[in-house]
Amino acid sequence: MCGGIFDLEAKEKRLIELETLSSQADLWQNAEKAKKILLEQASVAAEINQWKELNRQFLDFEELFELYYQENDAKALAELASEVAFWEIKLNRIWLSSLLAGEHDKHNAFITIHPGAGGTESQDWAQMLFRMYLRWAEQQKYKTQLVDLLPGEEAGIKSVTFMVSGDYAYGYLKAEAGVHRLVRISPFDANRRRHTSFASVFVYPEVEENIDIEIRPDDLRIDTFRSSGAGGQHVNVTDSAVRIVHIPTGIVAQCQNERSQHRNRDIAMNVLRARLYEHYQKEKTKYLTDLQSTKKEIAWGSQIRSYTFQPYQLVKDHRSGLEVGDVQKVMDGGLQPLIEAYLLAEAQK
Repeated sequence: MCGGIFDLEAKEKRLIELETLSSQADLWQNAEKAKKILLEQASVAAEINQWKELNRQFLDFEELFELYYQENDAKALAELASEVAFWEIKLNRIWLSSLLAGEHDKHNAFITIHPGAGGTESQDWAQMLFRMYLRWAEQQKYKTQLVDLLPGEEAGIKSVTFMVSGDYAYGYLKAEAGVHRLVRISPFDANRRRHTSFASVFVYPEVEENIDIEIRPDDLRIDTFRSSGAGGQHVNVTDSAVRIVHIPTGIVAQCQNERSQHRNRDIAMNVLRARLYEHYQKEKTKYLTDLQSTKKEIAWGSQIRSYTFQPYQLVKDHRSGLEVGDVQKVMDGGLQPLIEAYLLAEAQK
């Protein structure tokens, strides 16, 4: 069973190399290098053990199936089928994670959603996307944490930033970065006309603290303000919300979801680090950024995915070509087929 994209032999060979490196007497002369070696060693060992355990379970299932089939035990076969289905989910998760070999693919992810032009209609679309990602995260057993939300004046949201925590959260969610297009009969149009709306999704990896990103205190402007929540007894009436502006780049990060100003500041700094890291990475390949800058407008022709509610129902990913007919299922968090198709398309490239 072990094979395909997950190369067990190559992983075991790499583990031997890492074990040799970690046993060297001068390992800790370079503490940063030593940490990376030990972290990779633990990660590779965990992958191998997990894969071997799945393989062992598969062989057990084969033996049990033969036994139950010979005894004609329908109840036991049904229970075995349930266990196999759960095993298959775990197998697919490991197989997909093998496609995620990027430097930060294993990390948590920050997601920011902004509506395009169009006022309430686009703001409502941004909120629909926010709900879709929360549902997807729940289905994938990821944790979410709201960082900042600015509600729309009539409906929807003007912007939202939240974190998704769990193994390979960024690796999966990077597939969602780009412009998303909605076509539907607008509930805000008295004449019931069909409208097209856009919203942009930005995805950043949570950056480890040991990553060298220079943030000088003199380069920061830190403001505090009162949270602009939806109201009610949980709204903090003190100036606990925090906004941090990185003056040299103009990058802004803010958090108002926690009651503690200190906690909001910590989260905002975490978001700022992630955005600065991506900013500096893009600077290193500025010619590619310039090449694609005209495609970043939140408008027609720049979308990565279209969600059509009328006159027919269809979700189409314009990168992988995958089409899904059940729009509501996707909006309820059923994103995994679209994400997997994108990862496979990228792997084939």
